Amino acid sequence: MISLSAFSLVTALMSLLDRLSDPQVWERFYEYKTSLACPKDFAKELRTFIDEQAYLPVCESIRRGEPFPLPRKAVISKQSSQKKRTVYIYPRRENIVLKLLTYLLLRHYDYLFSRGLYSFRPGRSAKDAVRMLQRKLRGRRWHAYKADISDYFNSLPVDAFLPVLREALGEDEPLFAFLSRLLSEPRVRDGREIITERKGIMAGTPLASFYANLYLKDLDAHFDDPAVPYARYSDDVILFTETRGEAEAQAAFIRGFLTEKGLRLNPDKETFFRPEDGWIFLGVCCRDGVTDIAPVSLQKMKAKMRRKTRALRRWQERNGLDEEKAAKAFIRVFNRKLFEDPGDNELSWSRWFFPVIGTAESLQAIDRYAQDCLRYLLSGKRTKARYNVRYGELKRLGYRSLVHEYYKREEEGNTEAKI
Repeated sequence: MISLSAFSLVTALMSLLDRLSDPQVWERFYEYKTSLACPKDFAKELRTFIDEQAYLPVCESIRRGEPFPLPRKAVISKQSSQKKRTVYIYPRRENIVLKLLTYLLLRHYDYLFSRGLYSFRPGRSAKDAVRMLQRKLRGRRWHAYKADISDYFNSLPVDAFLPVLREALGEDEPLFAFLSRLLSEPRVRDGREIITERKGIMAGTPLASFYANLYLKDLDAHFDDPAVPYARYSDDVILFTETRGEAEAQAAFIRGFLTEKGLRLNPDKETFFRPEDGWIFLGVCCRDGVTDIAPVSLQKMKAKMRRKTRALRRWQERNGLDEEKAAKAFIRVFNRKLFEDPGDNELSWSRWFFPVIGTAESLQAIDRYAQDCLRYLLSGKRTKARYNVRYGELKRLGYRSLVHEYYKREEEGNTEAKI
């Protein structure tokens, strides 16, 4: 029989990697994923993966120290824009195992992080960051400084990060050895070729979220002061001060800190806000105590709708299809984006914006634009004749109004509160 002290010693000596082959850990991971914004296809895939214990060969390969498959490089459009970004993708089995490892890392080492960090943490979210700022800033006139770290994930210097990672992982040598091998591997698959390039902590891979939190933990700790409202969500930072001079001093500190870390700010996204300006952070803007969707988020969604409308119109004309087919395709795409779960860990507009905004003004603008796009697809006209397509026709095809859904959620919330 093992004594309690001996059991504690054995537990302390276990690597987090050992938990990757534990069926109970996988079940807890499944429960967590399916409780959030998890597409049905991924939930089904994960269920099958767990039931078939498809993770065991990957775990055994990691345990033996065998070479891990190289990630595939992909260049994709940034969310709701035409800008491109580079991401890296591991093969399916390995990627799912890395998702579980990230889940464990973020929970096991959460104690390392300060309260101003809101990205990828258990029990915290971007919504919590906005709500915290709303609460702290209510009724006060603050100056604000917002910054965005340029290409944070893929430009993060691995050589500077590895000592930070080693210190954080402590005595879990097998875990550090595995992670450092992945980070230090210079090769990636680019189409049919294998190339060598600097890829930082590899945006798109599951582990990148933990790394992004960890590398700037000292910056978060510096601002762990109630006197300076501060929030960071991965590569986005915002802080508030009583004067413009104080805001500029804090900005200078952040620039210097990042320079020492081998990083730089995106100059186009570095902004000072006066008290009368309000502030913008994580896609929302707050002014005079009213929170709405930020203008840039609004314009990005309109641009996405405009591009999709043009593409569907070309598709419809090229293939001689009925106008309703193009309209229904538009509705399917944006119902998924606005109301459903567009991707693993990606929140729809309703899930993200509805809980934090206090007005339907921007939602009305999106509704009008979406209806205009649909009327064009159904009528083929940009003139006033497009209004011959009635609202009831759009609803029959499956169109859902953001404003209607927003107020419906508000009513349901009020009813639950009364109960």
